[in-house]
Amino acid sequence: MKTHIRLKLRKSLPIEGIPHWVDFLPVGVTAPSSIHPHIDAVLAKYNISVWVTREYQFSGSGWNQEELESGINRVYRLIIQKNIPIPPAAIEEISILPIVQTVEIGQIGDSNLPDIYVGQMSLTDTCYARQAIGLDIAHQFFTRGDPRITIAVLDTGVELDHPELTDSLLPGFDFVHIIDGAGQFIGKHLGCNHHPDDEVDYETHVSCNHHPADEVGHGTHVTGIIAAKGTATPVGVVPQCRILPIRVLGTMKSGNRLIGAGLIDNINAGLKWAIDQGADVINMSLGIKHSGGEFPHKEIVDYAQRKDVTIIAASGNDGREELYYPGAFPYVITVGAVDERGEIANFSTYGKVDIAAPGTNIFSTYVGKKSAFSTGTSHAAPFVAGAVAMLKSYALQKWKHRLSDSQVKHILQHTADRIDTKFKHQRSGFGRLNLPDALRMLNYKLS
Repeated sequence: MKTHIRLKLRKSLPIEGIPHWVDFLPVGVTAPSSIHPHIDAVLAKYNISVWVTREYQFSGSGWNQEELESGINRVYRLIIQKNIPIPPAAIEEISILPIVQTVEIGQIGDSNLPDIYVGQMSLTDTCYARQAIGLDIAHQFFTRGDPRITIAVLDTGVELDHPELTDSLLPGFDFVHIIDGAGQFIGKHLGCNHHPDDEVDYETHVSCNHHPADEVGHGTHVTGIIAAKGTATPVGVVPQCRILPIRVLGTMKSGNRLIGAGLIDNINAGLKWAIDQGADVINMSLGIKHSGGEFPHKEIVDYAQRKDVTIIAASGNDGREELYYPGAFPYVITVGAVDERGEIANFSTYGKVDIAAPGTNIFSTYVGKKSAFSTGTSHAAPFVAGAVAMLKSYALQKWKHRLSDSQVKHILQHTADRIDTKFKHQRSGFGRLNLPDALRMLNYKLS
Protein backbone atom coordinates (compact mmCIF):
# COMPACT_ATOMS: atom_id res chain seq x y z
CA MET A 1 0.00 0.00 0.00
CA LYS A 2 1.33 3.41 -0.90
CA THR A 3 2.11 6.16 1.57
CA HIS A 4 -0.84 8.35 2.41
CA ILE A 5 -1.57 11.68 4.04
CA ARG A 6 -4.28 11.80 6.66
CA LEU A 7 -6.15 15.06 6.42
CA LYS A 8 -8.87 16.34 8.76
CA LEU A 9 -10.60 19.49 7.59
CA ARG A 10 -12.60 22.01 9.56
CA LYS A 11 -15.58 21.38 7.33
CA SER A 12 -16.57 18.65 4.90
CA LEU A 13 -16.16 19.42 1.22
CA PRO A 14 -18.94 18.83 -1.34
CA ILE A 15 -16.71 16.88 -3.73
CA GLU A 16 -18.45 14.33 -5.91
CA GLY A 17 -17.15 10.83 -6.40
CA ILE A 18 -14.83 10.48 -3.41
CA PRO A 19 -14.69 6.74 -2.60
CA HIS A 20 -13.88 5.16 0.72
CA TRP A 21 -10.24 4.04 0.58
CA VAL A 22 -11.26 0.38 0.97
CA ASP A 23 -13.50 0.66 -2.09
CA PHE A 24 -10.70 2.37 -4.04
CA LEU A 25 -8.32 -0.59 -3.74
CA PRO A 26 -9.89 -2.80 -6.44
CA VAL A 27 -9.00 -1.99 -10.03
CA GLY A 28 -11.66 0.01 -11.88
CA VAL A 29 -12.67 2.31 -9.02
CA THR A 30 -11.68 5.92 -9.64
CA ALA A 31 -10.94 8.77 -7.25
CA PRO A 32 -10.45 12.50 -7.76
CA SER A 33 -6.93 13.94 -7.71
CA SER A 34 -7.99 17.34 -6.37
CA ILE A 35 -9.45 18.24 -2.97
CA HIS A 36 -9.20 22.03 -2.39
CA PRO A 37 -7.39 24.78 -4.34
CA HIS A 38 -5.13 25.78 -1.43
CA ILE A 39 -4.19 22.18 -0.59
CA ASP A 40 -3.79 21.32 -4.26
CA ALA A 41 -1.37 24.25 -4.67
CA VAL A 42 0.90 22.99 -1.89
CA LEU A 43 0.89 19.46 -3.29
CA ALA A 44 1.71 20.78 -6.78
CA LYS A 45 4.55 22.86 -5.37
CA TYR A 46 6.22 19.68 -4.11
CA ASN A 47 5.24 17.56 -7.15
CA ILE A 48 2.98 15.32 -5.06
CA SER A 49 0.14 13.66 -6.97
CA VAL A 50 -2.65 12.08 -4.93
CA TRP A 51 -5.89 10.16 -5.13
CA VAL A 52 -8.48 11.65 -2.79
CA THR A 53 -10.41 9.06 -0.75
CA ARG A 54 -12.50 9.16 2.40
CA GLU A 55 -10.93 7.82 5.56
CA TYR A 56 -14.25 6.45 6.85
CA GLN A 57 -17.34 4.95 5.30
CA PHE A 58 -20.69 6.19 6.50
CA SER A 59 -22.77 3.58 8.29
CA GLY A 60 -25.95 3.91 6.21
CA SER A 61 -27.01 5.80 3.12
CA GLY A 62 -25.34 8.95 4.46
CA TRP A 63 -23.60 10.37 7.51
CA ASN A 64 -25.62 9.94 10.71
CA GLN A 65 -25.73 12.44 13.56
CA GLU A 66 -23.11 10.65 15.67
CA GLU A 67 -20.70 10.54 12.72
CA LEU A 68 -21.16 14.24 12.06
CA GLU A 69 -20.72 15.16 15.73
CA SER A 70 -17.52 13.08 15.88
CA GLY A 71 -16.15 14.81 12.78
CA ILE A 72 -15.37 11.62 10.92
CA ASN A 73 -17.07 12.94 7.78
CA ARG A 74 -14.26 15.51 7.55
CA VAL A 75 -11.36 13.06 7.44
CA TYR A 76 -9.71 12.21 4.11
CA ARG A 77 -6.96 9.84 3.01
CA LEU A 78 -4.78 11.30 0.24
CA ILE A 79 -3.08 8.29 -1.34
CA ILE A 80 0.24 9.18 -2.98
CA GLN A 81 0.21 8.15 -6.63
CA LYS A 82 3.98 7.77 -6.99
CA ASN A 83 6.26 6.11 -4.49
CA ILE A 84 8.15 9.24 -3.40
CA PRO A 85 9.00 10.61 0.05
CA ILE A 86 6.78 13.40 1.34
CA PRO A 87 8.81 16.47 2.37
CA PRO A 88 8.08 17.58 5.95
CA ALA A 89 7.81 21.12 4.61
CA ALA A 90 4.78 20.10 2.54
CA ILE A 91 2.98 18.79 5.63
CA GLU A 92 3.93 21.94 7.53
CA GLU A 93 2.54 24.20 4.81
CA ILE A 94 -0.72 22.24 4.62
CA SER A 95 -1.09 22.33 8.42
CA ILE A 96 -1.25 26.13 8.55
CA LEU A 97 -4.02 26.44 5.96
CA PRO A 98 -7.20 27.82 7.58
CA ILE A 99 -9.33 24.98 6.22
CA VAL A 100 -7.11 22.29 7.77
CA GLN A 101 -7.64 21.02 11.31
CA THR A 102 -4.91 18.34 11.37
CA VAL A 103 -2.62 16.73 8.81
CA GLU A 104 -0.04 13.99 9.13
CA ILE A 105 1.57 11.19 7.17
CA GLY A 106 -0.05 7.80 7.81
CA GLN A 107 1.74 6.20 10.73
CA ILE A 108 2.44 2.59 11.63
CA GLY A 109 1.54 1.68 15.19
CA ASP A 110 3.30 -1.25 16.81
CA SER A 111 2.85 -3.22 19.98
CA ASN A 112 4.91 -6.02 21.51
CA LEU A 113 3.03 -9.31 21.46
CA PRO A 114 3.43 -11.57 24.51
CA ASP A 115 5.13 -14.92 24.09
CA ILE A 116 2.75 -17.87 23.79
CA TYR A 117 3.67 -21.38 24.93
CA VAL A 118 1.79 -24.45 23.78
CA GLY A 119 0.93 -26.68 26.73
CA GLN A 120 -1.47 -29.20 28.20
CA MET A 121 -4.39 -28.30 30.40
CA SER A 122 -4.21 -29.15 34.09
CA LEU A 123 -6.60 -28.05 36.78
CA THR A 124 -3.79 -26.61 38.90
CA ASP A 125 -2.32 -24.40 36.19
CA THR A 126 -5.29 -23.40 34.08
CA CYS A 127 -8.27 -22.68 36.30
CA TYR A 128 -6.86 -20.09 38.72
CA ALA A 129 -7.82 -17.13 36.55
CA ARG A 130 -11.44 -18.20 36.16
CA GLN A 131 -11.69 -18.98 39.88
CA ALA A 132 -10.14 -15.61 40.76
CA ILE A 133 -12.95 -13.70 39.03
CA GLY A 134 -15.68 -16.08 40.28
CA LEU A 135 -16.62 -17.41 36.87
CA ASP A 136 -18.09 -20.71 38.11
CA ILE A 137 -20.54 -18.87 40.38
CA ALA A 138 -21.45 -16.42 37.61
CA HIS A 139 -22.20 -19.27 35.21
CA GLN A 140 -24.12 -21.34 37.73
CA PHE A 141 -26.37 -18.64 39.17
CA PHE A 142 -26.52 -15.92 36.53
CA THR A 143 -25.62 -16.40 32.85
CA ARG A 144 -23.17 -17.75 30.29
CA GLY A 145 -23.89 -14.87 27.93
CA ASP A 146 -26.52 -14.16 25.32
CA PRO A 147 -26.25 -14.43 21.51
CA ARG A 148 -27.84 -10.98 21.20
CA ILE A 149 -24.66 -9.47 22.68
CA THR A 150 -21.67 -9.11 20.34
CA ILE A 151 -18.04 -8.60 21.31
CA ALA A 152 -15.70 -7.34 18.60
CA VAL A 153 -12.09 -8.48 18.97
CA LEU A 154 -9.63 -6.16 17.21
CA ASP A 155 -6.38 -8.08 17.08
CA THR A 156 -4.23 -10.31 14.86
CA GLY A 157 -7.34 -12.15 13.71
CA VAL A 158 -8.85 -15.40 14.91
CA GLU A 159 -8.37 -19.02 13.84
CA LEU A 160 -11.74 -19.29 12.16
CA ASP A 161 -12.06 -23.09 12.32
CA HIS A 162 -10.89 -23.58 15.91
CA PRO A 163 -13.38 -26.07 17.42
CA GLU A 164 -13.58 -24.07 20.66
CA LEU A 165 -14.65 -20.91 18.81
CA THR A 166 -16.59 -21.77 15.65
CA ASP A 167 -19.99 -21.67 17.35
CA SER A 168 -19.43 -18.09 18.48
CA LEU A 169 -17.88 -16.45 15.42
CA LEU A 170 -19.64 -13.97 13.16
CA PRO A 171 -18.26 -13.04 9.72
CA GLY A 172 -15.39 -10.62 10.34
CA PHE A 173 -13.05 -8.47 8.28
CA ASP A 174 -9.33 -8.00 7.61
CA PHE A 175 -8.00 -4.42 7.67
CA VAL A 176 -4.31 -5.40 7.68
CA HIS A 177 -1.45 -4.70 5.34
CA ILE A 178 1.32 -7.20 6.04
CA ILE A 179 4.56 -5.47 7.05
CA ASP A 180 7.96 -7.05 6.44
CA GLY A 181 11.07 -6.76 8.63
CA ALA A 182 12.15 -3.55 6.93
CA GLY A 183 8.86 -1.88 7.69
CA GLN A 184 7.69 -1.96 4.08
CA PHE A 185 4.11 -2.64 3.12
CA ILE A 186 4.03 -5.80 1.03
CA GLY A 187 0.46 -5.76 -0.03
CA LYS A 188 -2.12 -7.69 1.91
CA HIS A 189 -5.07 -5.94 0.29
CA LEU A 190 -8.74 -6.22 0.99
CA GLY A 191 -9.54 -7.63 -2.43
CA CYS A 192 -7.97 -9.93 -5.01
CA ASN A 193 -7.33 -7.16 -7.54
CA HIS A 194 -4.46 -4.74 -7.06
CA HIS A 195 -3.32 -1.56 -8.69
CA PRO A 196 -0.55 -2.38 -11.19
CA ASP A 197 2.24 -0.67 -9.25
CA ASP A 198 1.38 -2.08 -5.81
CA GLU A 199 4.04 -4.27 -4.25
CA VAL A 200 2.72 -7.77 -3.56
CA ASP A 201 4.71 -10.53 -1.91
CA TYR A 202 3.00 -13.87 -2.45
CA GLU A 203 5.52 -15.60 -0.17
CA THR A 204 3.92 -14.25 3.00
CA HIS A 205 0.67 -16.20 3.09
CA VAL A 206 -1.21 -13.38 1.42
CA SER A 207 -4.80 -14.45 0.98
CA CYS A 208 -7.15 -12.59 -1.34
CA ASN A 209 -10.19 -12.42 0.89
CA HIS A 210 -11.68 -10.43 3.74
CA HIS A 211 -11.36 -13.22 6.31
CA PRO A 212 -9.51 -12.20 9.49
CA ALA A 213 -7.44 -15.39 9.81
CA ASP A 214 -4.86 -15.42 12.61
CA GLU A 215 -1.28 -16.41 11.72
CA VAL A 216 0.40 -15.97 15.10
CA GLY A 217 -2.19 -16.87 17.74
CA HIS A 218 -2.48 -13.68 19.79
CA GLY A 219 -6.03 -12.84 18.69
CA THR A 220 -7.09 -16.49 18.95
CA HIS A 221 -5.81 -16.66 22.53
CA VAL A 222 -7.63 -13.45 23.47
CA THR A 223 -10.86 -14.66 21.86
CA GLY A 224 -10.79 -17.97 23.74
CA ILE A 225 -10.68 -16.15 27.07
CA ILE A 226 -13.93 -14.44 26.11
CA ALA A 227 -15.87 -17.20 24.40
CA ALA A 228 -14.21 -20.64 24.33
CA LYS A 229 -16.71 -23.50 24.40
CA GLY A 230 -14.79 -25.21 27.21
CA THR A 231 -14.27 -28.66 25.72
CA ALA A 232 -10.48 -28.82 25.64
CA THR A 233 -9.68 -25.46 27.23
CA PRO A 234 -11.20 -23.61 30.17
CA VAL A 235 -14.60 -22.21 29.27
CA GLY A 236 -14.71 -18.58 28.17
CA VAL A 237 -16.38 -15.88 30.21
CA VAL A 238 -19.39 -15.68 27.86
CA PRO A 239 -19.47 -18.71 25.54
CA GLN A 240 -23.05 -17.91 24.49
CA CYS A 241 -22.21 -14.43 23.18
CA ARG A 242 -21.14 -13.71 19.61
CA ILE A 243 -17.62 -12.75 18.55
CA LEU A 244 -16.93 -10.35 15.68
CA PRO A 245 -13.28 -10.97 14.65
CA ILE A 246 -11.47 -8.01 13.07
CA ARG A 247 -7.84 -8.21 12.00
CA VAL A 248 -6.05 -4.89 12.54
CA LEU A 249 -2.52 -6.08 13.36
CA GLY A 250 -0.01 -7.74 11.07
CA THR A 251 3.16 -9.16 12.58
CA MET A 252 6.88 -8.74 12.11
CA LYS A 253 10.00 -9.65 14.09
CA SER A 254 12.21 -7.18 15.93
CA GLY A 255 15.18 -9.24 17.03
CA ASN A 256 13.68 -12.19 18.87
CA ARG A 257 10.48 -10.34 19.71
CA LEU A 258 7.22 -10.62 17.82
CA ILE A 259 5.68 -7.22 17.09
CA GLY A 260 2.09 -6.55 16.17
CA ALA A 261 2.01 -3.71 13.66
CA GLY A 262 -0.54 -1.94 11.51
CA LEU A 263 -1.45 1.43 10.13
CA ILE A 264 -3.09 3.45 12.89
CA ASP A 265 -5.65 4.66 10.36
CA ASN A 266 -6.54 1.07 9.47
CA ILE A 267 -7.03 0.25 13.15
CA ASN A 268 -9.41 3.21 13.24
CA ALA A 269 -11.24 1.79 10.23
CA GLY A 270 -11.61 -1.55 11.99
CA LEU A 271 -12.88 0.14 15.12
CA LYS A 272 -15.53 2.09 13.23
CA TRP A 273 -16.54 -1.00 11.26
CA ALA A 274 -17.08 -2.88 14.54
CA ILE A 275 -19.33 -0.12 15.85
CA ASP A 276 -21.32 0.03 12.62
CA GLN A 277 -21.78 -3.74 12.63
CA GLY A 278 -23.56 -3.45 15.97
CA ALA A 279 -20.85 -4.52 18.42
CA ASP A 280 -21.90 -3.98 22.04
CA VAL A 281 -18.39 -4.44 23.43
CA ILE A 282 -14.99 -4.01 21.77
CA ASN A 283 -11.80 -5.64 23.05
CA MET A 284 -8.50 -4.04 22.01
CA SER A 285 -5.59 -5.96 23.52
CA LEU A 286 -3.17 -3.45 22.03
CA GLY A 287 -1.87 0.02 22.67
CA ILE A 288 -0.04 2.78 20.81
CA LYS A 289 1.98 5.65 22.24
CA HIS A 290 1.18 9.19 21.21
CA SER A 291 4.11 10.53 19.17
CA GLY A 292 2.69 13.85 17.95
CA GLY A 293 -0.28 15.06 15.98
CA GLU A 294 -3.82 14.07 16.87
CA PHE A 295 -4.22 11.44 19.58
CA PRO A 296 -4.56 7.94 18.08
CA HIS A 297 -8.16 6.77 17.63
CA LYS A 298 -9.68 9.91 19.21
CA GLU A 299 -12.52 10.59 16.76
CA ILE A 300 -13.56 6.92 16.69
CA VAL A 301 -13.50 6.64 20.47
CA ASP A 302 -15.73 9.75 20.48
CA TYR A 303 -17.99 7.99 17.97
CA ALA A 304 -18.14 4.86 20.17
CA GLN A 305 -19.11 7.02 23.14
CA ARG A 306 -21.95 8.59 21.19
CA LYS A 307 -23.11 5.13 20.08
CA ASP A 308 -22.88 3.80 23.69
CA VAL A 309 -20.39 1.06 22.79
CA THR A 310 -18.02 -0.09 25.56
CA ILE A 311 -14.32 -0.28 24.65
CA ILE A 312 -11.85 -2.31 26.72
CA ALA A 313 -8.08 -1.95 26.20
CA ALA A 314 -4.91 -3.41 27.69
CA SER A 315 -2.80 -1.01 29.77
CA GLY A 316 0.57 -2.24 28.44
CA ASN A 317 3.39 -4.53 29.50
CA ASP A 318 6.40 -2.34 30.24
CA GLY A 319 5.76 -2.08 33.99
CA ARG A 320 6.20 1.69 33.96
CA GLU A 321 4.00 4.75 34.19
CA GLU A 322 3.13 5.14 30.50
CA LEU A 323 0.09 6.04 28.43
CA TYR A 324 -1.02 3.84 25.56
CA TYR A 325 -3.98 4.55 23.31
CA PRO A 326 -6.87 3.89 23.19
CA GLY A 327 -6.57 2.91 26.85
CA ALA A 328 -5.42 6.38 27.89
CA PHE A 329 -8.75 7.96 26.91
CA PRO A 330 -11.12 8.55 29.85
CA TYR A 331 -13.99 6.80 28.06
CA VAL A 332 -12.10 3.50 27.58
CA ILE A 333 -11.93 0.83 30.31
CA THR A 334 -8.19 0.17 30.73
CA VAL A 335 -7.15 -3.14 32.24
CA GLY A 336 -4.04 -3.98 34.25
CA ALA A 337 -2.89 -7.48 35.18
CA VAL A 338 -2.72 -9.37 38.47
CA ASP A 339 -0.76 -12.57 39.06
CA GLU A 340 -1.73 -15.90 40.62
CA ARG A 341 -1.50 -14.41 44.12
CA GLY A 342 -3.85 -11.59 43.21
CA GLU A 343 -1.08 -9.01 43.31
CA ILE A 344 -0.34 -6.47 40.60
CA ALA A 345 1.96 -8.07 38.04
CA ASN A 346 5.35 -6.38 37.79
CA PHE A 347 4.99 -5.93 34.01
CA SER A 348 1.59 -4.20 34.20
CA THR A 349 1.77 -0.61 32.92
CA TYR A 350 0.03 1.89 35.19
CA GLY A 351 -0.25 5.23 33.40
CA LYS A 352 -4.03 4.87 33.42
CA VAL A 353 -5.71 1.75 34.83
CA ASP A 354 -9.41 1.34 35.65
CA ILE A 355 -9.59 -2.29 36.77
CA ALA A 356 -7.35 -5.35 37.05
CA ALA A 357 -7.85 -8.96 36.00
CA PRO A 358 -5.76 -12.15 35.85
CA GLY A 359 -2.96 -11.81 33.31
CA THR A 360 -0.22 -14.34 34.08
CA ASN A 361 0.01 -17.87 32.66
CA ILE A 362 -3.45 -17.70 31.11
CA PHE A 363 -4.47 -20.88 29.28
CA SER A 364 -6.61 -20.39 26.20
CA THR A 365 -7.12 -21.27 22.54
CA TYR A 366 -4.25 -21.09 20.04
CA VAL A 367 -3.67 -21.54 16.31
CA GLY A 368 -3.41 -25.05 14.90
CA LYS A 369 -6.54 -25.98 16.88
CA LYS A 370 -4.32 -26.03 19.97
CA SER A 371 -4.27 -24.38 23.37
CA ALA A 372 -1.46 -22.43 24.97
CA PHE A 373 -0.29 -20.29 27.89
CA SER A 374 0.45 -16.58 27.65
CA THR A 375 1.11 -13.66 29.99
CA GLY A 376 0.33 -9.97 29.64
CA THR A 377 -2.30 -7.29 30.02
CA SER A 378 -3.43 -8.43 26.55
CA HIS A 379 -4.90 -11.46 28.29
CA ALA A 380 -6.29 -9.56 31.28
CA ALA A 381 -8.36 -7.24 29.06
CA PRO A 382 -10.60 -9.98 27.57
CA PHE A 383 -11.66 -11.10 31.06
CA VAL A 384 -13.10 -7.61 31.53
CA ALA A 385 -14.57 -7.53 28.01
CA GLY A 386 -16.28 -10.82 28.83
CA ALA A 387 -17.49 -9.40 32.14
CA VAL A 388 -19.05 -6.39 30.40
CA ALA A 389 -20.75 -8.71 27.91
CA MET A 390 -21.98 -10.87 30.80
CA LEU A 391 -23.54 -7.89 32.58
CA LYS A 392 -25.23 -6.77 29.37
CA SER A 393 -26.42 -10.32 28.71
CA TYR A 394 -27.91 -10.78 32.17
CA ALA A 395 -29.67 -7.42 32.09
CA LEU A 396 -31.21 -8.35 28.74
CA GLN A 397 -32.21 -11.90 29.73
CA LYS A 398 -33.49 -11.27 33.25
CA TRP A 399 -34.81 -7.73 33.01
CA LYS A 400 -35.19 -7.04 29.26
CA HIS A 401 -32.97 -4.01 29.82
CA ARG A 402 -30.23 -2.69 27.54
CA LEU A 403 -27.44 -1.82 29.94
CA SER A 404 -25.64 1.43 29.03
CA ASP A 405 -21.90 1.91 29.04
CA SER A 406 -22.05 4.25 32.04
CA GLN A 407 -24.15 1.73 34.00
CA VAL A 408 -21.62 -1.03 33.27
CA LYS A 409 -18.76 1.15 34.48
CA HIS A 410 -20.61 2.13 37.65
CA ILE A 411 -21.17 -1.53 38.55
CA LEU A 412 -17.59 -2.61 37.83
CA GLN A 413 -16.16 0.31 39.79
CA HIS A 414 -18.26 -0.38 42.87
CA THR A 415 -17.85 -4.15 43.01
CA ALA A 416 -14.13 -4.60 42.26
CA ASP A 417 -12.02 -5.93 45.13
CA ARG A 418 -9.81 -3.11 46.41
CA ILE A 419 -6.16 -3.92 46.99
CA ASP A 420 -5.82 -1.29 49.74
CA THR A 421 -7.85 1.43 51.46
CA LYS A 422 -7.91 3.77 48.44
CA PHE A 423 -11.06 3.96 46.32
CA LYS A 424 -8.88 3.98 43.21
CA HIS A 425 -5.29 2.77 43.11
CA GLN A 426 -2.70 3.93 40.57
CA ARG A 427 -1.70 0.40 39.53
CA SER A 428 -4.96 -1.54 39.93
CA GLY A 429 -7.60 1.13 39.32
CA PHE A 430 -10.78 0.35 41.24
CA GLY A 431 -9.43 -3.12 42.04
CA ARG A 432 -9.66 -6.74 40.91
CA LEU A 433 -12.60 -7.87 38.80
CA ASN A 434 -15.28 -9.65 40.85
CA LEU A 435 -17.95 -11.13 38.58
CA PRO A 436 -20.43 -12.50 41.18
CA ASP A 437 -20.50 -9.22 43.10
CA ALA A 438 -20.98 -7.26 39.88
CA LEU A 439 -23.93 -9.44 38.90
CA ARG A 440 -25.44 -9.25 42.39
CA MET A 441 -25.26 -5.47 42.32
CA LEU A 442 -26.76 -5.40 38.81
CA ASN A 443 -29.60 -7.64 39.98
CA TYR A 444 -30.24 -5.38 42.97
CA LYS A 445 -30.17 -2.17 40.90
CA LEU A 446 -32.51 -3.49 38.23
CA SER A 447 -34.92 -4.99 40.74
